Amino acid sequence: MKINNILISQPLTGGSHTPYIELSKKKNVKIDFRSFVKVIGASSSDVRKQKINFSDFSAILFISKRSVDNYFRLAESMRFKVPISMRYICQTDTIAYYLQKYIVYRKRKIHIGVKSFHDIIPYIKKYSKEKFLLPSSDILKQEIPKMLNQLNISWKRAILYKTTSSDLSDLKDSYYDILVFFSPAEIKSLFENFPNFHQNNIKIATFGKNTLDAASKAGLKIDIKVPTPEFPSMAMALEKYIKTSNTHKK
Repeated sequence: MKINNILISQPLTGGSHTPYIELSKKKNVKIDFRSFVKVIGASSSDVRKQKINFSDFSAILFISKRSVDNYFRLAESMRFKVPISMRYICQTDTIAYYLQKYIVYRKRKIHIGVKSFHDIIPYIKKYSKEKFLLPSSDILKQEIPKMLNQLNISWKRAILYKTTSSDLSDLKDSYYDILVFFSPAEIKSLFENFPNFHQNNIKIATFGKNTLDAASKAGLKIDIKVPTPEFPSMAMALEKYIKTSNTHKK
């Protein structure tokens, strides 16, 4: 089947420099971007109901850029001045660099993992006397609390934002050759919006094990699984798939 159009279930980021725009031009394929989920930030009262006092914590575990945004948003609305002595442990370098939006790196205590939450466990063990705050959404991988509970440390989770399904009713009559998903919440949104969705000839691409598992449980046939050693990024995997599918099918 020739690939003519693709739907990415997230908003376009990076403008014209995103690899998907380059892929679209290079392979002459139409690529649309549509957020399947929307994020609703918690209010100050929501945080208080969780019995969270930001001043009680000396270290923060950041596992996403959204957790960074919502932590500092709420700190400001609650008139909490984040101390210079705060220790930041970030799951990836992308999250750590994003911190510069809110703090000056110089003289700050910042520790960076490589990829997964497991990568920052050594830092948590090293500074086990700290009181850790884990800002997150209402959706959190089950293994994260399990790992933290096994460390015999003082920690607490703060739900600072929630993820809900977007209204996708305007896509009812649209057709795409490939649907691309990056989170289980996006798979959930697909079926909440279209309960009678039938895959038929539509190809499904997923990023990450959790997304792959959610798609499989929903009964979808996954044609593109990322990341792999050969294709660490979704754009790379899509380019290869398009090249293979569209060869001699013009």
